[in-house]
Amino acid sequence: IVVFAAYRIGSRALKNGVLWAMAAAAFVAIFAFDVPFPAIVLAAALIGYLGGQLAPEKFKAGGGHGAADKHFGPALIDDDTPPPSWVRFSWGRLIGYSAMGLALWAGAMALLMAQGGWAGVLTQMGWFFTKAALLTFGGAYAVLPYVYQGGVETYGWLTGPQMIDGLALGETTPGPLIMVVAFVGFVGGIQAPQMQAMFGPDGLFLAGAIAASVVTWFTFLPSFIFILLGGPLVETTHGNLNFTAPLTAITAAVVGVIVNLALFFAYHVLWPQGFAGNFDLVSALITLAAALALFRFKQSVIRVIAASALLGLALKLLGV
Repeated sequence: IVVFAAYRIGSRALKNGVLWAMAAAAFVAIFAFDVPFPAIVLAAALIGYLGGQLAPEKFKAGGGHGAADKHFGPALIDDDTPPPSWVRFSWGRLIGYSAMGLALWAGAMALLMAQGGWAGVLTQMGWFFTKAALLTFGGAYAVLPYVYQGGVETYGWLTGPQMIDGLALGETTPGPLIMVVAFVGFVGGIQAPQMQAMFGPDGLFLAGAIAASVVTWFTFLPSFIFILLGGPLVETTHGNLNFTAPLTAITAAVVGVIVNLALFFAYHVLWPQGFAGNFDLVSALITLAAALALFRFKQSVIRVIAASALLGLALKLLGV
């Protein structure tokens, strides 16, 4: 499914050799050299900005969601409809919304620090997922390896297999995959020794629910503030390479990052005990069948997920 996502995005976004090269470079950087995702985003944005000045034809936006090949008549709010005054940019709104966002963020962070200090598990969750929220270029597939690195390797809130279970759970839901962060917060909350000591053995559900709420707050608060800040500016960026070229370059880099996520999945699913352990042939056959269903027979992702889940349940019941 992740390879298929990379294929769909890449077929629309990689329009020339330069963008293909950026996708390949991003993949090599994160896979072979373990370059942090934030550094890849910043480098791609810089290359896109410079490329928009030096070779603008290579960084023209287009194709992100497919061409509009049907027309259904004029809309109530169309492309040439003058925007109402209350959605036009103003410095007053920019400053007001920025102050509101910072106040909401700082207030919640102050409460967490008062409860557990800077080293407290909830404070660290808030700080980490604030950083993750600022890096959601390309959607969940691009940022989830960063969440895995932080949640599993850096902080140890949950184990690798638990994180894989969370990612699989996210694929089965109709909501955005980034909601996996709530799963990370909940599992981390019930497993953290600090939370266990605070809530006791009978209050672990409450501990997990509070941690999940904290993670969700700090993940989505920046998104809503950015909408309020950037909404009035969106229309003015159409065709402006100073804005679109960096985003085009970031999208190309994200394709390489998503391919890396596919290999990340493959490693943890096909070799669950690591390369020194046994190869999971059953999972490999399910992977192959899913790939054929998506690429060859054009089945929907929902059908592939449902069939795979039922097959996995059947194999579990049979003891395979």
